Amino acid sequence: MKIFLTGATGVLGRRVVPSLVAAGHAVDAVARGEAKADELRRAGADPVAVDLFDRQAVFAAVTAARPDAVVHLATNIPNMSRALLPGAWRINDRLRAEASHHLADAALAAGAGHYLQESITFGYADGADRWLDEDAPLARGPQERAVAASAQAVARFAGKGGAGVLLRFAAFYAADSAHTQAQVAMARAGRPALPGPADGYLSSIQIDDAASAVVAALTVPAGTYNVADDAPMLHRDAADLLAAVATGRPGTHGRLIPAAVMRLSGRARPLTRSHRISNARFRDATGWRPRFPSLADGLPEVVRELGAATAAGEPLAARR
Repeated sequence: MKIFLTGATGVLGRRVVPSLVAAGHAVDAVARGEAKADELRRAGADPVAVDLFDRQAVFAAVTAARPDAVVHLATNIPNMSRALLPGAWRINDRLRAEASHHLADAALAAGAGHYLQESITFGYADGADRWLDEDAPLARGPQERAVAASAQAVARFAGKGGAGVLLRFAAFYAADSAHTQAQVAMARAGRPALPGPADGYLSSIQIDDAASAVVAALTVPAGTYNVADDAPMLHRDAADLLAAVATGRPGTHGRLIPAAVMRLSGRARPLTRSHRISNARFRDATGWRPRFPSLADGLPEVVRELGAATAAGEPLAARR
């Protein structure tokens, strides 16, 4: 299959590219700058330079690639220190609201049969202790509006007869993720690193498992699918786990960022909801299984990878 891919050098994309190549797919991947282009060439992809906000340029690039599938993974998530600042999410919102429509329309014009869009599970309304599938109600807020815009692009593609696929990912974690690195450092220093409430559920997905899900999603029928691990954790248990593995002291209790404080921001509010996400629909459709069924399985390995890189004097580059 010929794939046109955005977000190829981000924390997810840099794993998706070699996975697609290994699976026998030919990949044209968007790159910003020659250094990123060289990175993609080394991974086996052909780099493409295009401004995703320029509709005509997107149409030209996708048409020239003649892809079977367009996969839109580009995001611009601000670092934790900037996330609540005015305008911090502007580019990310535009990638969901504008670039998604350009790419979906270009995919239709180029005759691609598949359009796959990255999304998030944070848009669901609070589910308390209920399992949330893809039909669970969505919340309303600034982040949810941008997410809804990208879902509309997928729906329009599917409405024209293509396989429009929306992948709602749970919270990523990885050794080279800027957010994971920040959370580990905060927990190691004894500072609150994860949001409350203590009795709410947190659903996660280790980044390599997320990448394998993208490859598997190229075979699914049109629709929306949750991509999460099998066993969501309560926020308090996740905070304790993070504190224990970050400090290397089993039994250490973590601290939560008070939910009441985070709810003051429309951007942070989704992180305070209880999201016990079900991945059953995606598992049934693809046979995909996460290598790390829970945060308790994956986080210790991620922290070990961080420690090994630091000990070797090769700190991992933080990506978003």
